[in-house]
Amino acid sequence: MSERCLAAPELTVVLPAHNEAGRVGLVVQAVRRHYPQAEILVVDDGSTDATADEARAAGATVLRHPYNKGNGAAVKTGLRHARGRLVLLMDADGQHDPADIPRLLAALEEYDLAIGARDPGTQSSWLRRLGNAAFNSLASYLTGRRIPDLTSGFRAARREALLEFLHLLPNGYSYPTTTTLAFLKAGYSVAFVPVRSARREGGKSGIRLLRDGIRFVLIILRIATLFSPLKVFLPVSAGFFLLSCLSAGYTIWAEGRLHIPNSAVLLFTMSVIVFLIGLVSEQIAMLRFERREHRP
Repeated sequence: MSERCLAAPELTVVLPAHNEAGRVGLVVQAVRRHYPQAEILVVDDGSTDATADEARAAGATVLRHPYNKGNGAAVKTGLRHARGRLVLLMDADGQHDPADIPRLLAALEEYDLAIGARDPGTQSSWLRRLGNAAFNSLASYLTGRRIPDLTSGFRAARREALLEFLHLLPNGYSYPTTTTLAFLKAGYSVAFVPVRSARREGGKSGIRLLRDGIRFVLIILRIATLFSPLKVFLPVSAGFFLLSCLSAGYTIWAEGRLHIPNSAVLLFTMSVIVFLIGLVSEQIAMLRFERREHRP
């Protein structure tokens, strides 16, 4: 039996890749220089170029999807096959500097998840910077923790902690959003480590701003309803209640007599129903956590 089978590595580096020929080999070589003993898994997500050959020639183990499933699906494949106690996720296009890996791993001595927080100026356009700022603000509200970079794909954690949320990860580009919010709402400690990030040279980004922007928001709301439903339902309930009061107040002022219109009654009823749904959802979320904490 080979030494590889006898001893599992301490670190596994997972690089999801789709048509990254000309870049992925350089990234693998750079990682290998810093961590020669690490297990490097390149998940070729149905590439039509020489991505797999370049990664294999550079010394990586290649896992191949027969067709393009999505960035998140590639990450899930990598996590299922990773053997290291620690797993580091990074992009295969060269935008992340392998020299920052030691700082992320050092943060894991105290934190459960370390995220490489990019400088906003490295985003390719002002529109994307504005969109990411909006996502960061919304996520910060939902979690009660300032989040400087919600969508960074450069992150490290213990493999067992990542596998705990594997079933929540989407197949698309929003897996960083899901893991960040899931870790925070589950009570794990999350560190945001400032890192250098280069703008992507060549190739074409797989992210479409409008489509994936809407998807990111839906993912945030989905995770919020899974882990902290009242953060979503309570403001909606309060909004209906406020509209109900305004409707009743305006009618009383306009008619000069005590008269509650049907619209105010309907809005008030909606506010109560939404609040009760949120309350029930919160109890279900608490039961989910109790089952998780008592899991053997």
